[in-house]
Amino acid sequence: MDHANRLKRLKFRAWHRGTKEADLLIGGFFDRFSAEWTEDEADWFEALLEIDDVTIMAWAIGTETPPAGIDGAMMRRMQELDYIPIAK
Repeated sequence: MDHANRLKRLKFRAWHRGTKEADLLIGGFFDRFSAEWTEDEADWFEALLEIDDVTIMAWAIGTETPPAGIDGAMMRRMQELDYIPIAK
């Protein structure tokens, strides 16, 4: 699968998580950063999508520590949470 089609598939999975909160967190992260991802970063995100939403959200807000395979620059970027639009 080429990179563009892979990103389309990942986008769908990122925005269809099951709860609005997870959609905003994971889908928002995808929308903000995916255009610049390398294959390795897309691999990381694809692995992340296999994990349940509650765990991903706990890692993102810092209430749990992500494991070594998930922790790193991509997770730190997700933990910044500055990519989620806040309605006023």
